Amino acid sequence: MTWASWTTRGVYSGHGGVLTEEVGPLSGDLTIHTTWAEGTAQITVQYTDAADWFTMAGSPVPCPSEEASRALHAAVVEAVRHGAAATVPGVQTGPEQAAGEAAAE
Repeated sequence: MTWASWTTRGVYSGHGGVLTEEVGPLSGDLTIHTTWAEGTAQITVQYTDAADWFTMAGSPVPCPSEEASRALHAAVVEAVRHGAAATVPGVQTGPEQAAGEAAAE
């Protein structure tokens, strides 16, 4: 089984924080963790240095590769920094992403 994970500590959420499945919104100094395995990415958040982890709303999501999951993690961190009850952004890959960008122009 192939898997990967990333953790980013000290992410300060924007106004409205991040939405979780278990407790609703969290805001403040957060840690974001993404685990990718078997084509799925699971994103969890916690108050930095706390014991409890919470599932970010919209997680888990299909994610085709380790590379795509790393990009997803970066997008999640940016979404949390933005706030506004952030949820997991959609995953776009390769040709679909390029086609979407071309259509948006």
